[in-house]
Amino acid sequence: MLKNTLLILFISPFLLLSCDNRQKEKKLLEREQQLLEKEKLFAHKESEYQALIKMRDSIFSKKDSIQIMKWPTEISGSWNGKVICIESNCSDYVVGDQRNDTWEFDSDSIQLVTKIISNSNLIRLYSGRFENNEIKLNFKTDSTAKKKVDMNILLNDISDTKIRGTRTVMTDNNCTAKFSVELTRSSK
Repeated sequence: MLKNTLLILFISPFLLLSCDNRQKEKKLLEREQQLLEKEKLFAHKESEYQALIKMRDSIFSKKDSIQIMKWPTEISGSWNGKVICIESNCSDYVVGDQRNDTWEFDSDSIQLVTKIISNSNLIRLYSGRFENNEIKLNFKTDSTAKKKVDMNILLNDISDTKIRGTRTVMTDNNCTAKFSVELTRSSK
């Protein structure tokens, strides 16, 4: 009996240490897992940071190569516009309809634009291009509009005081209308 008691007393600390080691091992595994998660998060943030650095560097490298778009001086500015419907299969546009507006050839920092203004209100904003002595303007409604409209203007008869061309309007219900466009330099 004394032998058994001594044996139990001798083995019990090892059993307790063994249980304590399991708990410590479990805590150590939890800490390692947390550390791995933190390392993954840090690596992700490092990757994002490197991507931002690359983007910044590419922006700075292109900064000098960006060309500010401007209309030629003979086109830039205000023009009095007269638009007459010359052909239509649409109920919205009748042949002979006439509209008089102010057209402003302008630019923002990245593109050429033309503003159509009537009674001091902006009616439409066209994006533009000037190539081979032709002005090409375009307007499209966005995807949220109930009625899809695509307007294209080609102005290819250009002088110092007059610009002439055509405007074509197409809608999503197979409607097409054509207009003659004549612009005269505004005296403003």
